[in-house]
This record gives sequence, structure tokens and C-alpha cells, in this order.
Amino acid sequence: MSVNSSSVLSNVLKEQDRLLNEWLRQQAKATTRRADLISESELRRESAEFLTAFRQGVDSGETDNVDGPAWANARELLAETSRSRARQGFTPTETATFVFSLKQPLFQAIQERAGNGEELWRAATLLDKLGLMTAEAYQKGREEIISRQQHELLELSTPVVKLWDGILALPLIGTLDSERTQIVMESLLQQIVETGAAIAIIDITGVPTVDTLVAQHLLKTVAAGRLMGADCIISGIRPQIAATIVHLGVDLSNVITKASLADAFALALGRLGLAVQQQHRTKRSRQEAEDGTDTDS
Repeated sequence: MSVNSSSVLSNVLKEQDRLLNEWLRQQAKATTRRADLISESELRRESAEFLTAFRQGVDSGETDNVDGPAWANARELLAETSRSRARQGFTPTETATFVFSLKQPLFQAIQERAGNGEELWRAATLLDKLGLMTAEAYQKGREEIISRQQHELLELSTPVVKLWDGILALPLIGTLDSERTQIVMESLLQQIVETGAAIAIIDITGVPTVDTLVAQHLLKTVAAGRLMGADCIISGIRPQIAATIVHLGVDLSNVITKASLADAFALALGRLGLAVQQQHRTKRSRQEAEDGTDTDS
């Protein structure tokens, strides 16, 4: 049912300042009030803006369809408020109360003007729809935050380390899925470009299991590294992982593999014409070094 500008609800909303003050009092008394997360001035601004948008929707006569163009401002304000409160740390209940707390002052104002049950029902239905819209916007905002945090954690969990000039290492810990593989490849390729590395070691010591999908992800990463001009070595091939790869029939014949990161690093140094040499010292020379003396002096 549509309403026009002469309806009780529309007339009530014309006294916006009075209704706003009553609404703010209701929000201040609510147990869900979070003064630690939002200031009184900010709450007043948000409430005033919503009342203005709410009045625009009611005056349009489209009270049966809050998804229509007349309610665009109200929807946008509620979406932004919900996303903002999701980022600030409000709970879903605390966020939805922003709209639902308007019921009491609005109902009271309607009754004072001899509003009938139909007017009260219309106002209640409108606020319920807008309250649910707020909850949905909050949930979407939380999902966006969680997704962004997960992406950031994935980036942190795939650091590319420079072991030596021309040698990079990518230690992987945890499950390797399609999304993480994409981040792994992007991080590795970016570092290859920036450092001009000739060899990249992908260490899977911290990967609990290797199945066909994980093996395919590793092969894609190796192929991408080769396209950028870097040879890739996979280290951390434990006996059980080797047995699993053979059982799955995954062909790693074109990929250099090593049992440990140390073995892979030694191989990489050899390919660059370098070697790690152990320095032998006598007991006397070690003591002199600790004392800060020089045997040649």
C-alpha cells in the first residue's frame, strides 16, 4: 500500500529534529551503545542523514518497495554505515540496533497523532526491511574484511627470501591450494624480476601432504619461473612425499628435487660456480681469535 505526503507517518517525519533527539536518547540508553567505538557527534550525523533519507523514501509514496529508486539514498547510507561499523568492530546486533531503535520514538509520535494500526504496521514493516538490509550489508562488509585479511595472511605466509646473489628461496608452510598458488607465483616472479635471480628454490618441508592438485600447482610454479629465466629446484621431498608422488603417477622428471633446503642451496651455489668451504682452525688459533690476538703479529 502506498502513502502520500498527508499521511500520519509522513507528517511525523516532518518534525525531524524532535524525532532525531528522541531517537538519539533511545540509542544512548540501549545496551548495545558503543561509545568507545563511535562519538556522539558522529552518531548524531549518521542518524540525521538516515532520517532525511527515510523521509525522502516515505514522501515518495513507494513504501512497499524499499528496493526502488526512491530509497536509493537510504540504502546507500545504511550500506556505508554497516560497512563502517563492521570495520570498527561492532557486532551484528549493535549494527542492526541503529535502525530498530527508531521504532519506539517513531511509534510514539504516530500514536500521539491518532495514527491507526495501519500506520503503525506500515512504519514497522519499513523499519524491519531496512533493518534486515542493514544486517545483510554488515555481513557483506565482514566477508570483505575477512577475505582481505586472508589474502594478506597468504602473502605473509609466502615470503620470498634472498639466500645469495642470484639465489631465491620460497619456503611454503601449510596447504597449497589454487588461490595460494597464484600468490606464490606472483610473489616469486616479482622477486625474480626485481633481483635478476637465476635460481629459485621452492621448499615444501612445511607442506603436510602432497596430492595430485598440489603437485600440479608446483609444476605450474616451476614452469612460470622458467619462463622468467630462472631455474627452479624443489626441496623438502620427504620419503613419504616421494612415495605419494610416485603412487599418483605425477611426472617430476623435468624438475630438480632435493631432500632438504641445504642440499638445494648447495646445488644452487654449484650452478653459479660457487661453493661453501669449511674453514679448519687449530685449537690454538681458535683461542687466539676469541682473545682478539693475531698469530701473525
